[in-house]
Amino acid sequence: MRTDSSPGTLPAREHLPAADAGTPVLDVVIPVYNEEKDLQPCVRRLHEHLTRTFPYAFRITIADNASTDTTPQVSQRLEAEIAEVRAFRLEQKGRGRALRTVWSASDAPILAYMDVDLSTDLNALLPLVAPLISGHSDLAIGSRLARSSRVVRGPKREFISRSYNLILRGSLQARFSDAQCGFKAIRRDVAQVLLPMVEDTGWFFDTEMLVIAERAGLRIHEVPVDWVDDPDSTVHIVKTATEDLKGVWRVGKALATGSLPLDRIARPFGDDPRDREIKDVPKGLARQLVGFCVVGGLSTLFYLLLYSGFRTFSGSQIANALALLVSAVANTAANRRLTFGVRGSGGAVRHQAQGLVVFGIGLALTSGSLAALNAASSSPAHSTELAVLIAANLAATVLRFLLFRAWVFPERRESTVVASHTPAHAAQQPLHPPLPVRAGGNHFTYDDQFRAGEAADRTWGDATMQLQPVRPTDTDPRDAR
Repeated sequence: MRTDSSPGTLPAREHLPAADAGTPVLDVVIPVYNEEKDLQPCVRRLHEHLTRTFPYAFRITIADNASTDTTPQVSQRLEAEIAEVRAFRLEQKGRGRALRTVWSASDAPILAYMDVDLSTDLNALLPLVAPLISGHSDLAIGSRLARSSRVVRGPKREFISRSYNLILRGSLQARFSDAQCGFKAIRRDVAQVLLPMVEDTGWFFDTEMLVIAERAGLRIHEVPVDWVDDPDSTVHIVKTATEDLKGVWRVGKALATGSLPLDRIARPFGDDPRDREIKDVPKGLARQLVGFCVVGGLSTLFYLLLYSGFRTFSGSQIANALALLVSAVANTAANRRLTFGVRGSGGAVRHQAQGLVVFGIGLALTSGSLAALNAASSSPAHSTELAVLIAANLAATVLRFLLFRAWVFPERRESTVVASHTPAHAAQQPLHPPLPVRAGGNHFTYDDQFRAGEAADRTWGDATMQLQPVRPTDTDPRDAR
């Protein structure tokens, strides 16, 4: 089983035990902005549903992000009347900011959120959080685009939603089906490491969180939902879509340049079968072969184009050497990132130097082939030269893969155990608090003194890294819902 010594290593994923405790299992956050009309019926309906169907203790947190109507008064009244409801006020707008701050403050092992309009049928809530409680998944999302989902909405919103998800699939290679459905959940131990990596504070927060989680190898569970569009929604579609596209560009650029520290959370949980040592089955060989073949095919085409171009003003040997040199640098960089998954700039110069040694071997093979051809024929045809070079490059490619795998990008063996990164004060604590069974009328404590952004400056009780600060002075120019 793979272990990782990075600061963000997470504990092994396990089923949260069911036992009495003073902490709710589920914290459902409802982010609101000027929702004085819909807030009360939403909270009461959600509370009634959880009381009737959810077997564990729960909390409902109203995250009011800078409302200017009577929403704060409605929130406080609901908090006073219902024991499981908490009201939380932020002075800055932004749904992402509200979720980040409240999730950072929460002590519940399972964190969720849903939109105040309750467009998503609540019967999907228990299936949403069950895989997180069991330890099977790391995040869970409701999907309106799954085949078994039942959705009622107009053609305009249907077109926008599907177009947005096609953009995500095409630009960020996202495999989850619905990034925008306001019905999601995450394990707290995952959130404490994942949230500091999410920059957006508005509507793109969900998408950015899911893309980073997916790229890091976390498991995202999707639940088909019944969903009815809210015709009175105040979301500014054009403005939100514009900001989302800017977010797609920013995240895509970060992924392409390797600036996102995905190694903090890459495959952190449990016994991943892909990490097991199986006799006579080299780890990751199949995926690396596919990646290497794709990169090799593109590199060969690039090499041939360069050779043909250099051949117009130089001899065959010089053209071959120049074309092979340029393509070798590009080939090493592409294999480094795509085939062997090495991110960031660390070791890049050394890898290129080793790649040039491999290039020298390829140069010897191809130059020797050309020399043999010229010795056999005083003026061989250009097509014959290309055929000989293709055959020589195939042989050099096999050798290049073996050298890349065994020498340039060898598999790193890590022996440091995860437990060595557990804080001393948490060494005697279980990985997760026991799940409290809900009892009627229990009043769960909550830090009423917690201020916006303060959680990011604290250390989580069982955290392995510090959260980045949420800057209270930040303003979000969008999100004018």
